[in-house]
Amino acid sequence: MGCIFDTHAHYFDKKFESLEGGADAVLCDLFENQGIAAIVNVGTNLQNAHSVIEQASRYVKMYAAVGIHPEDCHFITDPEAALSELSTLLENAEQRKQNKIVALGEIGLDYHWQSYDNGRIPMNKDLQAFFFNEQMKLAERLGLPVIIHDREAHGDCFETILHFPNVKGVFHSYSGSPEMARELTKRGWYISFSGTVTFTNAARVREAASAVPRDRLLIETDAPYLAPHPNRGKLNHSGYLSFVLSTLAQLWNCTPEEAAEQTYQNAKDFFHIS
Repeated sequence: MGCIFDTHAHYFDKKFESLEGGADAVLCDLFENQGIAAIVNVGTNLQNAHSVIEQASRYVKMYAAVGIHPEDCHFITDPEAALSELSTLLENAEQRKQNKIVALGEIGLDYHWQSYDNGRIPMNKDLQAFFFNEQMKLAERLGLPVIIHDREAHGDCFETILHFPNVKGVFHSYSGSPEMARELTKRGWYISFSGTVTFTNAARVREAASAVPRDRLLIETDAPYLAPHPNRGKLNHSGYLSFVLSTLAQLWNCTPEEAAEQTYQNAKDFFHIS
Protein backbone atom coordinates (compact mmCIF):
# COMPACT_ATOMS: atom_id res chain seq x y z
CA MET A 1 0.00 0.00 0.00
CA GLY A 2 2.63 2.51 -0.98
CA CYS A 3 4.81 4.14 1.68
CA ILE A 4 3.50 3.66 5.21
CA PHE A 5 5.07 5.71 8.03
CA ASP A 6 4.23 4.66 11.58
CA THR A 7 4.93 7.84 13.54
CA HIS A 8 4.48 6.39 17.03
CA ALA A 9 5.27 2.90 18.32
CA HIS A 10 6.97 1.24 21.29
CA TYR A 11 8.87 -1.74 19.92
CA PHE A 12 10.97 -2.01 23.08
CA ASP A 13 7.80 -2.97 25.01
CA LYS A 14 8.05 -6.31 26.80
CA LYS A 15 4.71 -7.41 25.32
CA PHE A 16 6.58 -8.26 22.12
CA GLU A 17 8.53 -10.90 24.05
CA SER A 18 5.38 -13.06 23.93
CA LEU A 19 5.89 -13.52 20.18
CA GLU A 20 8.31 -15.99 18.62
CA GLY A 21 11.44 -14.03 17.79
CA GLY A 22 10.19 -11.01 19.73
CA ALA A 23 10.15 -7.50 18.32
CA ASP A 24 13.07 -8.22 16.00
CA ALA A 25 11.11 -10.87 14.11
CA VAL A 26 8.14 -8.52 13.81
CA LEU A 27 10.26 -5.61 12.58
CA CYS A 28 12.16 -7.66 10.00
CA ASP A 29 8.86 -8.84 8.56
CA LEU A 30 7.36 -5.34 8.58
CA PHE A 31 10.27 -3.74 6.75
CA GLU A 32 10.97 -6.58 4.34
CA ASN A 33 7.50 -7.88 3.50
CA GLN A 34 4.76 -5.48 4.58
CA GLY A 35 5.76 -2.19 2.96
CA ILE A 36 6.49 -0.25 6.13
CA ALA A 37 8.68 2.67 5.04
CA ALA A 38 9.57 4.09 8.46
CA ILE A 39 8.80 3.85 12.18
CA VAL A 40 9.46 6.27 15.02
CA ASN A 41 10.21 4.29 18.19
CA VAL A 42 9.04 6.43 21.10
CA GLY A 43 10.45 6.27 24.62
CA THR A 44 8.63 7.08 27.85
CA ASN A 45 11.42 7.36 30.42
CA LEU A 46 15.19 7.62 30.73
CA GLN A 47 15.65 3.86 31.07
CA ASN A 48 13.86 2.83 27.90
CA ALA A 49 15.30 5.85 26.05
CA HIS A 50 18.50 3.86 25.67
CA SER A 51 16.55 0.83 24.42
CA VAL A 52 14.79 3.04 21.87
CA ILE A 53 18.09 4.42 20.59
CA GLU A 54 19.77 1.00 20.47
CA GLN A 55 16.84 -0.54 18.63
CA ALA A 56 16.71 2.30 16.10
CA SER A 57 20.42 1.86 15.42
CA ARG A 58 19.77 -1.67 14.11
CA TYR A 59 17.14 -0.69 11.53
CA VAL A 60 17.76 1.76 8.71
CA LYS A 61 14.08 2.71 8.60
CA MET A 62 13.61 3.22 12.34
CA TYR A 63 14.04 6.51 14.20
CA ALA A 64 13.93 7.43 17.88
CA ALA A 65 12.15 9.87 20.17
CA VAL A 66 12.99 10.27 23.85
CA GLY A 67 11.21 11.98 26.70
CA ILE A 68 9.54 11.52 30.09
CA HIS A 69 5.90 10.40 29.93
CA PRO A 70 3.41 11.92 32.43
CA GLU A 71 2.80 8.50 33.99
CA ASP A 72 6.51 7.70 34.29
CA CYS A 73 7.33 10.99 36.03
CA HIS A 74 5.63 9.65 39.19
CA PHE A 75 8.43 7.12 39.65
CA ILE A 76 11.24 9.71 39.49
CA THR A 77 12.76 10.55 42.87
CA ASP A 78 15.02 13.40 41.68
CA PRO A 79 13.24 15.47 39.00
CA GLU A 80 16.11 17.91 38.46
CA ALA A 81 18.62 15.11 37.93
CA ALA A 82 16.27 13.36 35.51
CA LEU A 83 15.76 16.50 33.45
CA SER A 84 19.50 17.12 33.44
CA GLU A 85 20.09 13.60 32.12
CA LEU A 86 17.49 14.11 29.41
CA SER A 87 19.08 17.41 28.43
CA THR A 88 22.49 15.75 28.17
CA LEU A 89 21.00 13.11 25.89
CA LEU A 90 19.49 15.71 23.58
CA GLU A 91 21.52 18.90 23.62
CA ASN A 92 24.29 17.90 21.22
CA ALA A 93 22.95 18.05 17.65
CA GLU A 94 25.59 15.70 16.27
CA GLN A 95 24.87 13.15 18.99
CA ARG A 96 21.13 13.42 18.27
CA LYS A 97 21.81 12.73 14.60
CA GLN A 98 24.00 9.75 15.45
CA ASN A 99 21.28 8.40 17.75
CA LYS A 100 18.61 9.08 15.08
CA ILE A 101 16.55 11.14 17.55
CA VAL A 102 13.92 13.11 15.62
CA ALA A 103 11.68 14.41 18.44
CA LEU A 104 11.29 14.96 22.16
CA GLY A 105 8.56 12.75 23.49
CA GLU A 106 6.41 11.47 24.56
CA ILE A 107 5.50 14.18 27.03
CA GLY A 108 2.27 15.73 28.25
CA LEU A 109 -0.52 15.12 30.75
CA ASP A 110 -2.56 12.06 31.73
CA TYR A 111 -5.45 12.41 34.18
CA HIS A 112 -6.93 8.95 33.58
CA TRP A 113 -5.15 6.94 36.25
CA GLN A 114 -5.62 8.11 39.82
CA SER A 115 -2.69 6.12 41.24
CA TYR A 116 0.29 3.98 40.27
CA ASP A 117 2.28 1.06 41.69
CA ASN A 118 -0.85 -0.75 42.92
CA GLY A 119 -2.23 2.36 44.53
CA ARG A 120 0.91 3.29 46.45
CA ILE A 121 1.70 6.40 44.38
CA PRO A 122 -1.15 8.93 43.87
CA MET A 123 -1.46 10.75 40.56
CA ASN A 124 0.15 14.18 40.91
CA LYS A 125 -1.06 16.83 38.45
CA ASP A 126 1.46 19.38 39.66
CA LEU A 127 4.35 16.98 39.06
CA GLN A 128 3.06 16.16 35.59
CA ALA A 129 2.75 19.88 34.80
CA PHE A 130 6.30 20.50 36.02
CA PHE A 131 7.78 17.83 33.75
CA PHE A 132 5.62 18.92 30.83
CA ASN A 133 6.68 22.55 31.12
CA GLU A 134 10.36 21.79 31.65
CA GLN A 135 10.47 19.49 28.62
CA MET A 136 8.67 22.10 26.50
CA LYS A 137 11.36 24.58 27.57
CA LEU A 138 14.02 22.09 26.51
CA ALA A 139 12.35 21.55 23.15
CA GLU A 140 12.16 25.31 22.64
CA ARG A 141 15.85 25.75 23.47
CA LEU A 142 16.92 22.94 21.13
CA GLY A 143 14.43 23.59 18.34
CA LEU A 144 12.98 20.08 18.57
CA PRO A 145 9.45 18.98 17.68
CA VAL A 146 7.50 17.37 20.52
CA ILE A 147 5.18 14.38 20.76
CA ILE A 148 2.28 15.12 23.10
CA HIS A 149 0.42 12.56 25.20
CA ASP A 150 -2.97 13.99 26.14
CA ARG A 151 -5.38 11.72 27.99
CA GLU A 152 -8.40 13.32 29.63
CA ALA A 153 -6.38 16.54 29.96
CA HIS A 154 -7.33 18.39 26.77
CA GLY A 155 -7.80 21.84 28.26
CA ASP A 156 -4.60 21.82 30.31
CA CYS A 157 -2.53 20.41 27.44
CA PHE A 158 -3.82 23.09 25.09
CA GLU A 159 -3.17 25.85 27.62
CA THR A 160 0.38 24.60 28.15
CA ILE A 161 1.35 24.58 24.49
CA LEU A 162 -0.03 28.12 24.11
CA HIS A 163 2.77 29.27 26.45
CA PHE A 164 5.34 27.95 23.96
CA PRO A 165 4.42 29.44 20.55
CA ASN A 166 7.88 28.63 19.17
CA VAL A 167 7.47 24.90 19.85
CA LYS A 168 5.61 22.76 17.35
CA GLY A 169 4.64 19.15 17.64
CA VAL A 170 2.01 16.47 17.29
CA PHE A 171 -0.83 15.35 19.54
CA HIS A 172 -0.51 11.59 19.28
CA SER A 173 -3.45 9.15 19.23
CA TYR A 174 -5.72 12.17 19.22
CA SER A 175 -8.83 12.01 21.41
CA GLY A 176 -9.78 15.68 21.64
CA SER A 177 -12.54 17.61 19.92
CA PRO A 178 -12.69 18.61 16.25
CA GLU A 179 -12.66 22.24 17.40
CA MET A 180 -9.41 21.79 19.33
CA ALA A 181 -7.89 19.96 16.35
CA ARG A 182 -8.70 22.93 14.11
CA GLU A 183 -7.13 25.36 16.59
CA LEU A 184 -3.99 23.25 16.89
CA THR A 185 -3.48 22.97 13.14
CA LYS A 186 -4.01 26.72 12.75
CA ARG A 187 -1.03 27.11 15.07
CA GLY A 188 1.14 24.81 12.98
CA TRP A 189 0.63 21.60 14.95
CA TYR A 190 0.07 18.11 13.58
CA ILE A 191 -2.55 15.59 14.72
CA SER A 192 -1.94 11.85 14.71
CA PHE A 193 -4.56 9.11 14.64
CA SER A 194 -4.13 5.52 15.79
CA GLY A 195 -6.34 2.45 15.56
CA THR A 196 -8.98 4.24 17.64
CA VAL A 197 -10.16 6.01 14.46
CA THR A 198 -11.42 2.61 13.23
CA PHE A 199 -13.39 1.69 16.35
CA THR A 200 -17.12 1.32 15.75
CA ASN A 201 -17.90 3.55 18.75
CA ALA A 202 -15.42 6.30 17.77
CA ALA A 203 -17.51 8.59 15.56
CA ARG A 204 -16.11 11.65 17.36
CA VAL A 205 -12.53 10.60 16.60
CA ARG A 206 -13.42 10.26 12.92
CA GLU A 207 -15.10 13.68 13.06
CA ALA A 208 -11.85 15.11 14.43
CA ALA A 209 -9.86 13.38 11.68
CA SER A 210 -12.16 14.95 9.08
CA ALA A 211 -11.48 18.37 10.60
CA VAL A 212 -7.69 18.11 10.20
CA PRO A 213 -6.15 19.49 6.98
CA ARG A 214 -4.67 16.68 4.92
CA ASP A 215 -1.14 18.09 5.18
CA ARG A 216 -1.32 18.12 9.00
CA LEU A 217 -2.45 14.54 9.65
CA LEU A 218 -0.19 11.67 10.73
CA ILE A 219 -0.93 8.01 11.38
CA GLU A 220 0.42 5.73 14.08
CA THR A 221 -0.07 2.43 15.87
CA ASP A 222 1.00 3.17 19.46
CA ALA A 223 2.09 -0.47 19.19
CA PRO A 224 1.75 -2.80 20.97
CA TYR A 225 -1.45 -1.02 22.08
CA LEU A 226 -4.65 0.19 20.36
CA ALA A 227 -4.91 -2.39 17.59
CA PRO A 228 -7.53 -1.27 15.05
CA HIS A 229 -10.85 -2.89 14.28
CA PRO A 230 -11.25 -5.80 13.47
CA ASN A 231 -8.13 -6.71 15.51
CA ARG A 232 -9.07 -4.70 18.58
CA GLY A 233 -7.60 -6.28 21.71
CA LYS A 234 -4.76 -8.02 19.89
CA LEU A 235 -1.11 -7.06 20.12
CA ASN A 236 -0.72 -4.18 17.68
CA HIS A 237 2.02 -3.70 15.08
CA SER A 238 2.71 -1.40 12.13
CA GLY A 239 1.24 -3.84 9.61
CA TYR A 240 -2.20 -3.03 10.98
CA LEU A 241 -1.92 0.55 9.74
CA SER A 242 -3.66 -0.62 6.57
CA PHE A 243 -6.91 -0.54 8.55
CA VAL A 244 -6.26 3.02 9.70
CA LEU A 245 -5.49 4.06 6.13
CA SER A 246 -8.67 2.43 4.84
CA THR A 247 -10.74 4.45 7.31
CA LEU A 248 -8.84 7.61 6.44
CA ALA A 249 -9.39 6.99 2.72
CA GLN A 250 -13.13 6.79 3.33
CA LEU A 251 -13.07 10.12 5.16
CA TRP A 252 -10.97 11.74 2.41
CA ASN A 253 -12.77 10.07 -0.49
CA CYS A 254 -9.49 8.80 -1.90
CA THR A 255 -7.64 5.48 -2.16
CA PRO A 256 -5.74 3.98 0.78
CA GLU A 257 -2.58 4.31 -1.35
CA GLU A 258 -3.16 8.05 -1.72
CA ALA A 259 -3.76 8.37 2.02
CA ALA A 260 -0.54 6.45 2.69
CA GLU A 261 1.46 8.72 0.37
CA GLN A 262 0.02 11.90 1.93
CA THR A 263 0.67 10.83 5.52
CA TYR A 264 4.12 9.54 4.58
CA GLN A 265 5.07 12.94 3.20
CA ASN A 266 3.54 14.68 6.22
CA ALA A 267 5.65 12.56 8.56
CA LYS A 268 8.84 13.30 6.67
CA ASP A 269 8.05 17.02 6.84
CA PHE A 270 7.24 16.91 10.54
CA PHE A 271 10.32 14.94 11.60
CA HIS A 272 12.59 16.73 9.08
CA ILE A 273 13.58 13.44 7.45
CA SER A 274 14.89 13.80 3.90
